[in-house]
Amino acid sequence: MFDFQILSRSNPGRARTGVFNTAHGSVETPVFMPVGTLGTVKALSAEELKQIGADIILGNTYHLYLRPGCDVIDRFSGLHRFMHWDRPILTDSGGFQVFSLAKLAKISKDGVTFQSHIDGSSHMLTPEKAVEIQLTLGSDIIMCLDDCIRYPSTRAEAEEALTLTTDWAKRSKVAWENENNKHNALFGIVQGGMYEDLRKTAAESLQDIGFSGYAVGGLSVGEPTEMLYAMADISLAGLPDNCPKYIMGVGTPENLVELVGLGADMFDCVLPTRNARNGQLFTIRGNLNICNSRFKYDTGPVDDNCTCYTCRNYSRAYLRHLYLCRELLVYRLNTIHNIHFFINLMKDIRKAIRENRFDAFKNNFYSLRQS
Repeated sequence: MFDFQILSRSNPGRARTGVFNTAHGSVETPVFMPVGTLGTVKALSAEELKQIGADIILGNTYHLYLRPGCDVIDRFSGLHRFMHWDRPILTDSGGFQVFSLAKLAKISKDGVTFQSHIDGSSHMLTPEKAVEIQLTLGSDIIMCLDDCIRYPSTRAEAEEALTLTTDWAKRSKVAWENENNKHNALFGIVQGGMYEDLRKTAAESLQDIGFSGYAVGGLSVGEPTEMLYAMADISLAGLPDNCPKYIMGVGTPENLVELVGLGADMFDCVLPTRNARNGQLFTIRGNLNICNSRFKYDTGPVDDNCTCYTCRNYSRAYLRHLYLCRELLVYRLNTIHNIHFFINLMKDIRKAIRENRFDAFKNNFYSLRQS
């Protein structure tokens, strides 16, 4: 059920548009996926996400496995029906959350044992278990379990994590194939820390195993922006051209523009929703802090050029009032605006690539951000 086609390319450069097809619909790329970690994009309903224009969202294996649990979601034949979302879903394997949230996590060649951050209960996540959980969730795109490392990490730590990630990718592929499930896709994940040669090795090893698509992990973990781009560049260049390439957990509007230029097709990040809850709103001219006193009497929308529901109906002064009073409505209205901004940024990028003016788009993007 999964296939990917490249529709247009920038010339010069590596930016491209494409489309991948899943059992729950088609998705145009480059695409930004709103993060719905717990089976919800915070503050928004499925209907609102569709109205904004989201075609695919992200869920998380670790969180959904712990709560509400696979037994609950299985009653609904998967996450789509459980959360009332009939478009594609990509699920992260849960590896990053195990290492960042779980208590007393211990890694071995078999997998990782950990205590739940919710109730302290003991669990073990193996590559096979991660695939099994994601199949129960009914994910359209499944991610292999990988070993996430922090920045900075030593070369020895990066090599060890790469060895584990490659071995787990092989086991994930076997587990996925044994299910004879052809209604979804399995993506491998490039690791290797901040070492170019390890990144190249990772990309080559994953190609030898063979996946429907490939992700680049281990970025935006505290490294300098220049290093993020360098590692993304080497990783993306080493992956097959005829498959979607997914940069995990990145990023800012600037990150998206730069990484599309390096050939990336898919992105996810919590910034639009997290920033919305903290009163930070995205506009083409930069971020806006809605609690700023200068907006107290401002009758205008967040962005004069934005067509989202929030900007069509509410003023900066009203949003500021709601935020200072911590009224729940502000989280919804801010999130609508931020998700709309990211979705429409990707639409504009796709249009620019199709019309072979991506470089001009990029230059104009930065000129507006600096104005």
